[in-house]
Amino acid sequence: MTTPAPQVPVPPSAPLFAPAMPPVPPTIVRTARALPVDAVIGGLAFHRLIFARRRSGWWTPLVTGILGLAIYLGLLVVVMVVIGIALLRDPERLDDLARLGQSGGVDMGDPLMVAILLGTIALMLPAYILASLIVNGRRVGLVSSAAGRLRWRWMLLCGALAVGVSAVLTVVGLLLPGGMEEPATGGPAPTWPITLVVVLLLVPVQAAAEEYIFRGYLMQSIGRWLRHPAFAILLPVPLFVLGHGYDLLGQIGVGLFAVAAGWLTWRTGGLEAAIALHVVNNLSAFLLSLASGSSPTESTTGLVSFLWSFLLIAGYVALVEWMLTRRPLPRTLVLPPPAPVW
Repeated sequence: MTTPAPQVPVPPSAPLFAPAMPPVPPTIVRTARALPVDAVIGGLAFHRLIFARRRSGWWTPLVTGILGLAIYLGLLVVVMVVIGIALLRDPERLDDLARLGQSGGVDMGDPLMVAILLGTIALMLPAYILASLIVNGRRVGLVSSAAGRLRWRWMLLCGALAVGVSAVLTVVGLLLPGGMEEPATGGPAPTWPITLVVVLLLVPVQAAAEEYIFRGYLMQSIGRWLRHPAFAILLPVPLFVLGHGYDLLGQIGVGLFAVAAGWLTWRTGGLEAAIALHVVNNLSAFLLSLASGSSPTESTTGLVSFLWSFLLIAGYVALVEWMLTRRPLPRTLVLPPPAPVW
């Protein structure tokens, strides 16, 4: 009898037509937003710092300006309504307020009008900062300097330099034959202590607000579209000049100041040097007007005042340049190259 051979299970053969595997999709690489060449090589100068913000499209300077103007007008309306209500009992004070808005002149013997004049200009600062934060996003400190903040120690040092130059020029002017220009009236008004406090408190904020607008917002807006710093320094000058109602000699002085402030902002990578010069220049004008009883916003500029302002600007810029040769200041911001996003 023959024993049958054991049956070994045979694995089923693979089907002749196996189902096709789904194709592997290619790896998708998304590139982060493109940066200008100077952002990663050499670093962004002050007028180009908008590229380091969260949103830096070509449209952002326009939207920031429109939003900032709307915020400023809103703040201005609120402040003027409150002041108007407070002055309803005194119609003459309302007339003074109307004249202030029409001519921009101010009586240094009237502390309230001085405060209104300076305060309404100072409102530009919070309006711009808030608008920039909303439109451009985080790192709002880049509106102040390439360091991402206001460099207080550097600004105080620049302020000391400006005070020193101003003091030397004042002493020299008093020692020259004829001294300084004759005051408009006999002396300060009886309310000068109150006006002095107002001036010391508000002039620094008013001067800083103008710098944040004309050397901050305008320079960085132009720098978003035009890379060369000459455009950012020079193009805002006519707007700054038009904002001051002086005669031809006074307008030339304002133009020289604007060019120097723009140069200092680009050269140092921040607004501190320009703010220091602006504060000292305005304080000198207001304190001199307070002592003489004249108006710091008079449209006529004497030759002595023009020369004093010119020498203050030239001497201050020279000292800042000298300081930079001794203690170089970081003035640009280098960004890491954009990494691909998988």
